[in-house]
Amino acid sequence: MSDGLRIRLDRTLCDGFGICAKHAPGYFSLDDWGYASLIGDGTVPEKDRAAVMRALLDCPVHAIIDMGEHRPSGDSAVHSATHESPEPEPKTEGSDAISEFVR
Repeated sequence: MSDGLRIRLDRTLCDGFGICAKHAPGYFSLDDWGYASLIGDGTVPEKDRAAVMRALLDCPVHAIIDMGEHRPSGDSAVHSATHESPEPEPKTEGSDAISEFVR
């Protein structure tokens, strides 16, 4: 079970529309020029998730980034390493383009 959402605000993308502060004023504040700042560490409890997701989805420049679910540091769940699928080997049989390639 998750402990809530994690978000990050990329202030270099913010154009000062202020929509985030309208939807989630407890998580976003606006400076004198209308640019957003994140209040807190970006951890959003489940009860505030809808308002913050609305702010994230309505941001016209996508400056709010969903960092995924937050797990408390004392979580004893085992996290497996991410495994990428291996690159497929190209078929070279009967392929003049690959076998005859010269630099």
